[in-house]
Amino acid sequence: MNVAIIGAGAVGQLTASFLVESGISVTLVARRQGQVDELNAKYLTRVNVDGTKTVQKVASTTKIEELQQHDLIVIAVKYGQLQKLYEQLSSLPSSVPLLFMQNGLAHFDEALRLPQKNIAFCAVSFGAQMINQSTVRHRGVGACKIAIERGSSDAFNELLQLGNSFYPVELVVNAEQMLFEKAVFNCLINPLTAVLQVKNGELVTNKQAFLLMQTIYRELTAAFEGLEQAIPFLGVIDLCEKTANNTSSMLADRMQGRKSEIDTIVGVILEKALAGGHDLPTLRTLYHQVLAIEESGERR
Repeated sequence: MNVAIIGAGAVGQLTASFLVESGISVTLVARRQGQVDELNAKYLTRVNVDGTKTVQKVASTTKIEELQQHDLIVIAVKYGQLQKLYEQLSSLPSSVPLLFMQNGLAHFDEALRLPQKNIAFCAVSFGAQMINQSTVRHRGVGACKIAIERGSSDAFNELLQLGNSFYPVELVVNAEQMLFEKAVFNCLINPLTAVLQVKNGELVTNKQAFLLMQTIYRELTAAFEGLEQAIPFLGVIDLCEKTANNTSSMLADRMQGRKSEIDTIVGVILEKALAGGHDLPTLRTLYHQVLAIEESGERR
């Protein structure tokens, strides 16, 4: 199987590493030629959760038009980069399956406008941190959930049958619900860690941070029927504890002075809640705080 992964960031590199380890041929598509050169010269290094290193040779390129013959294309860029990719993706053969690995819900309807016959979405809970252009750290084992929204699961069978306990893959029935639930987890963790500048675990150990998270949870469960059953608060605590030493993507964006995915994650959830007559005041306050931090250009 030949898989192309568009996006050579932390998620793309970690996914590429585990696929190569399972015997799948992988091509990483990076934005910068400098990263391609480094991957070709130094190979792809994965720092495992136990501190050991796995080094693998991975093909890399900057040219999406070279992906015509691949059996699967994984899109592992952030939402902001998707807008530039849709036209290029639409020019690829309609027979090539696409798997989208973005946070939030904003890309769901957009991706389904593409002509490809097989389209799936993915939500990940593993921890990944990019150390440099050719090195990624696996910061915590978590599920890679895949839901097929269009076409057949056959197109994604090799991914679904990876069988690696460090990169567990799970088939989920409802793609939109899966993305919604992942966005809810992100709403509970990411904006709080970004504003307070704390790691995930401190949302449980810091009393005031915990109360804030609990308040947001109450707002969300009041706004969305059945959410308390789908995502018990104990599950939120468990995720914070399992990823205690992780820096959330939104906090990492703040530290690097980058624009975060606050609009595509929190903004979309706020809109959905407001459509049902719920304002989510605590979450909305955090949303505007993150936007204000970004507007000021503040770095940690």
